[in-house]
Amino acid sequence: MADPKGFLKVTERELPARRPVPVRIMDWKEVYEPGDKNVLRRQAGRCMDCGVPFCHQGCPLGNLIPEWNDLTWRGEDRSAIERLHATNNFPEFTGRLCPAPCESACVLGINQPAVTIKQVEVSIIDEAFAKGWVEPQPPERLTGKTVAVVGSGPAGLAAAQQLTRAGHTVAVFERDDRIGGLLRYGIPDFKMEKNQLEARLRQMQEEGTRFRAGVEIGTDITWADLRARYDAVLLATGSTVPRELSIPGRDLDGVHFAMEFLVESNKAVAGDAVPNQITAEGKHVIVIGGGDTGADCIGTAHRQGALSVTNLAIGQQPGDERPEHQPWPMMPTIFEVQSAHEEGGERHYLASTVEFLPNDAGEVRSLRVAETEYVDGRRVPKSGTEREIPADLVLIAMGFTGPATESFTDEVRPEIGDRGSFARDDAYRSSVPGVFVAGDAGRGQSLIVWAIAEGRAAAASVDRHLMGASVLPAPVRPSDVAIGLQPA
Repeated sequence: MADPKGFLKVTERELPARRPVPVRIMDWKEVYEPGDKNVLRRQAGRCMDCGVPFCHQGCPLGNLIPEWNDLTWRGEDRSAIERLHATNNFPEFTGRLCPAPCESACVLGINQPAVTIKQVEVSIIDEAFAKGWVEPQPPERLTGKTVAVVGSGPAGLAAAQQLTRAGHTVAVFERDDRIGGLLRYGIPDFKMEKNQLEARLRQMQEEGTRFRAGVEIGTDITWADLRARYDAVLLATGSTVPRELSIPGRDLDGVHFAMEFLVESNKAVAGDAVPNQITAEGKHVIVIGGGDTGADCIGTAHRQGALSVTNLAIGQQPGDERPEHQPWPMMPTIFEVQSAHEEGGERHYLASTVEFLPNDAGEVRSLRVAETEYVDGRRVPKSGTEREIPADLVLIAMGFTGPATESFTDEVRPEIGDRGSFARDDAYRSSVPGVFVAGDAGRGQSLIVWAIAEGRAAAASVDRHLMGASVLPAPVRPSDVAIGLQPA
């Protein structure tokens, strides 16, 4: 512990400032200003090096947070990235996109603002990339075994990197035209610019991982052929089936799922031609759903030039303080103002959607909403409170219900569990011999940090299946739940 009194000397959190709203909505760059190294070290010095570091429990990856906080405080930056990479393949992703359950479990957070763990993490990896410290780690020898990873989101990429480093020949299959899955097409650049993804993919290619973009298993290659060609198959396809909103007018032009909108926007930002792109330009936009995907839609709509943006959530607005039923070290549900919310628009809670109303051309013109009331534990529209909100574009961001399964045949069809995801045991094995499942495809909609943790653990199980034993760490089982995190 570098400074035993650090948390007494510095009692406030300090984070990099966000760029001014009028400036940042004119581009797609990340919203934060460059951080000050002195501030970062000062914040890292607040870490208490607890006898029982609950931040380890809050993080599904088991990141050695006090250790790399200490190394950052001391200025030993190269050692800090080595310690960070020991448990996390992609800190540049989690440092930008994870909601930081580790900070909710920070012991200092009992009576002070928690250590800025997430900011220290992303600063460590950004400096490592800038100074050329992120180097390929190819295996010393090859095992002769082959693995197919289906899906190139964080779970698939983490598993692929671990398995490649263990000496297996790994091919990652992605149905989209570029590798990255949700990281590529679900996350707007203002949250994570794609050069972060590209840098990591270059490292993986130099290590020996093979990428096969634009290949859909079940169409371009049958599942039976894939299973026959490879010694093991890992399904990391994510939870991609959106939750539907079945109300009158759902089929009107202008009503879309959020991911349809975000994918097309990300392609356009990447420079692709997107015919008939769904765009918010010059439109009154309604986003239904109060989660991260909804916030991504809000920020994207602002940058596209929406006339207005209204965000609706059916539940109650969370409080500003940790609720009594979610005491430390649980991850609390509190009211959050993301960068997209700062940029404009209105947020309404206890808002029940009733009906989409059309114009003469069959396009959506408004949304009828009502206040939400609770009847026998159900949330229903309150009679007599209906009103209309103008809408030219409605984006449904109500989450996801499970993985897509229509491409599977009876020969290779994993069983579906109670929650609509692929069933698997504590070794990530599906009901099909030699086929494993990791990430949201088996867990259900969850956090990026869980996806990476499961990808790493599933890789160890695949390695053990192929070799009889594994040299890879396997800290997480599908049944594990970190403090404060409930299964999605």
